[in-house]
Amino acid sequence: MVQDIPRDVLEFLQGYPDNDDDKSLSANLLFYQNKQPCRPDNLTIDVLHDKWQGDFDTLEYKHGFIQWLFPIQEFGMNYESQPLQRHELDAMKSSPEVIERLLTSYRLMLDFYGMRLEDEQTGRLARVLPPRNFAARYRNLVRSTHNNLRISRILKCLSEMGLERLNAGFLLHVLNEQSEHDELSSRMLVSSMDRWWANCLRDEPEREWIGQLIKKVRAGKEDRTFTREMYERVLKSREEGQGLRLVEEVAGPSSKSNKVEEAQSIDKPPNGEGQKGDEEETKS
Repeated sequence: MVQDIPRDVLEFLQGYPDNDDDKSLSANLLFYQNKQPCRPDNLTIDVLHDKWQGDFDTLEYKHGFIQWLFPIQEFGMNYESQPLQRHELDAMKSSPEVIERLLTSYRLMLDFYGMRLEDEQTGRLARVLPPRNFAARYRNLVRSTHNNLRISRILKCLSEMGLERLNAGFLLHVLNEQSEHDELSSRMLVSSMDRWWANCLRDEPEREWIGQLIKKVRAGKEDRTFTREMYERVLKSREEGQGLRLVEEVAGPSSKSNKVEEAQSIDKPPNGEGQKGDEEETKS
């Protein structure tokens, strides 16, 4: 329901209809072309990727870089950055070098969150491997709630840049961790996921399918488990051209699994109203 979607996400879904294109501004494009450093950190993007990979303290406590790594058509809290301009967006989407750097930015932040990109075509994620400690990174993500805002920005940026296929992989990975392993299940994180992250998809059928799946998992958490195998099958179905699709398996207290009588497919819209959380996100 539109009334359940936060205003900033609704503007994103509508393509920022009130935004003008200021052709005199190109800082985001120049940064992603490795021609201009970000501010205030004064690093080009290639240097930032190299120096900050695995530097979790820097990624946690510095707040001005995220607007440069994931530019969107909104103002953020770093007043030395600029909102993404439409002419920049067109140029960046059409540049293989820019898109490869954006994927590197995504991997950088996933690593910080305890995750890794297994397949950049389907968006499939997994936990980081040793010597990385996924549990420590998950605890940080739950504890440091400003990262909820960062993730909203990341998902919007991926969508803007033509990489929206990655968003489902992220959302469903988090849902699997919550459902099967009781990870990433804090009230604040779940609120951000259900109201903000899950709505950062301009593909309406995909957004509705994921929203419906989240509601089903939330409603029956004790006897309905979204497993890793189900996660992989959903993404495989889309890769094969069938859209997000799943014959649900319900893990009950007295049996390992039971088949639900029908397949849930992407053209099946959700029923009922969206779930509201009590966190109000601000610009990141």
